[in-house]
Amino acid sequence: MRRLGVNIDHVATLRQARGGAAPDPVTAAGIAEHNGADGITVHLREDRRHIQDRDLEILSKVVQSRINMEMAATGEMIGIASRLRPYSATLVPEKRKELTTEGGLDVLGHREALHAAVSRLHDAGILVSLFIDPDLAQLRAARQVGAEAVEIHTGTYCEAFRSGKYEEELGKIRIAASHGKNIGLKVFAGHGLDVRNIVPILSLREVEEFNIGHSIIARAVFIGLGAAVREMADLIHGAP
Repeated sequence: MRRLGVNIDHVATLRQARGGAAPDPVTAAGIAEHNGADGITVHLREDRRHIQDRDLEILSKVVQSRINMEMAATGEMIGIASRLRPYSATLVPEKRKELTTEGGLDVLGHREALHAAVSRLHDAGILVSLFIDPDLAQLRAARQVGAEAVEIHTGTYCEAFRSGKYEEELGKIRIAASHGKNIGLKVFAGHGLDVRNIVPILSLREVEEFNIGHSIIARAVFIGLGAAVREMADLIHGAP
């Protein structure tokens, strides 16, 4: 059965907008788990724009499933992850001015630094995934630096889906997912997925985990967080 990781960053974004205590991302994590989430994803950014260190500290104590920590491959973040020991760490590119992660890691161009980061995380017993575009050379490089998994960036596919002309981008993901599995990587997917555009991706049996945040939190504004998580979980868990 495929897994759903619910990203709760945008709950923290809403909280930070007023500088108060509500809504609480820790409470959101509990609701997500109760309604079918197989894991909780959080991105502790360098500028702490949404998730805060205290959130991660508490989540590491109360989450019953698994925590996936999205992070830049910096000494500070590796140190935090090594201390808190989430189930997995997903290394992502990070730019201060971007609204959200805009693309995949350039593993080819940073092999030495990423190999060192992966090794340090492995020493802490953490499964390491790299967030990459559906590019075969980047997949091979991810394997070479020691990552166990890749999360394929689906943002370009999701943009194409809006126009109805997404077959080319879906094909890239299909080839990448197949190649990733063939070379021994676990294959995950995420970025921009919602209850409509995820349907063609669900046909790709190699993809075993989906990390989804914004669309679930946006849907929750209208139907509630529990229902929004359940809706996505049912789609993913029910896929053949």
